[in-house]
Amino acid sequence: MKINRSGNFEAMNKPLVSVAMVVRNVETYLTEAIESVLGQTFRDFEFIILDFGSTDQSKAIVASYAGNDGRIKLHEIPNCGLPEARNAACFLAEGKYIAVQDADDVSLPNRLEWEVEFMESRPEVGFLGGAAEWVDADTKPMWVGGVLTEDHELQSELLTRCPFIHTSVLMRKEAFTRVGGYRAPFAQSQDYDLWLRMSEHYQCANLNQVIVQYRVHPEQLSLRKARSQTLALLAARASASARRAKKTDPMDSVQQISPAVLLEMGVTHARQQTEVFIAYRAWIRNMFVAGEYSAALKVAIEVLEFDWEGIDPGEIADLRMNVARLYWKQKKFLRCFAAAGHAVITEPVLARDLFGSLLRYIGLA
Repeated sequence: MKINRSGNFEAMNKPLVSVAMVVRNVETYLTEAIESVLGQTFRDFEFIILDFGSTDQSKAIVASYAGNDGRIKLHEIPNCGLPEARNAACFLAEGKYIAVQDADDVSLPNRLEWEVEFMESRPEVGFLGGAAEWVDADTKPMWVGGVLTEDHELQSELLTRCPFIHTSVLMRKEAFTRVGGYRAPFAQSQDYDLWLRMSEHYQCANLNQVIVQYRVHPEQLSLRKARSQTLALLAARASASARRAKKTDPMDSVQQISPAVLLEMGVTHARQQTEVFIAYRAWIRNMFVAGEYSAALKVAIEVLEFDWEGIDPGEIADLRMNVARLYWKQKKFLRCFAAAGHAVITEPVLARDLFGSLLRYIGLA
């Protein structure tokens, strides 16, 4: 027997924490993610890394670390969906707690120490997240996101959005097991659906401290992925609403989330269109802040080609102005002016703001 950092007895072969990371073609960021876990001030953990179909050097990178650190346990399964891979890793966990670690993000050194200390003192809390510093592809800081910390705030916020950074979460294994883990249809929003189901049985919390760096990079950005993620978010909300009303969870019999499925769940076409548009715009802005101008411009132009039925013209005009800014950043000035002009045609009130910005730029206002 041994005594862990919190003074509790446990078997010698049972770590207190199981860090679970799934890997597929993430060689660019993988080394930094692994080293951030191995560099934790808290040492009583196993590090489960599961490869689910890498064709790059990801598996070789993990194997090289596993050969030098016995806490790393490398597993491999065939190519599958992300929820299935996460379940395979998490159900291997032997620890009392499961810490999520995404392969393109970084855990700060005190992350596990602070989270374990909190959870050991709060047995009613089933899962715990924390604040994140958003960084670009080169780990250059962009901003720090604020978080809600109290259960009553988070329970309310969960009804409309996900208030947790997935890669920051430490959860009790018993809580994860109780709800059955991640659900396959929620491929792009599997974490939000999981938090909603766990919050129905346990309290939740966030630490105010920044404990992870969440990386924004072009590989995250695709129209298909953003659309699928948004539809899954809407399905998770509708599913949770049904459970609160003591109805059968409509997602129990659904294999794939589609607009038609959402209509059957009471999510109107207009709501779907609005939420998808908002998601696209948010990712474009994130890429802009990260300095990924080419990726942001490519997606913005594609988005503007869609038929956005029911979207306010002002929102479309705002996106066109973002396109103009992206062209300006790339020194494509004629295209910048053309995009800005198109925005003004879409929403004439923008002419005043555009003129004011021009005067400020040349120093006349």
